[in-house]
Amino acid sequence: MPLALLLFALAGISAMACDSCESAVSHRFDQSLMQGMTELFIGLAVAGVLLVAAWVLPWRQRNAVRRVVFAWLAPCVVGLSFVVFLGMVNWP
Repeated sequence: MPLALLLFALAGISAMACDSCESAVSHRFDQSLMQGMTELFIGLAVAGVLLVAAWVLPWRQRNAVRRVVFAWLAPCVVGLSFVVFLGMVNWP
């Protein structure tokens, strides 16, 4: 979750990348940034759900593999969401 918080903060300050852009470029950038932030937020929420699912599963031997898989998938989802965010935004 600290990685998710760091990436969300980096995505948040990326709005300053187009402070000196013209209005048409700025408008296109703002629209793509909002779509990218929405995708990133959904991806981070999915990662949080995976972590909660890993924790909530009963602590029995038969659930051990599922718990480990959910715990390992969460950071993978965070990284993938950030890569998709970077690809969705029309950078100036």
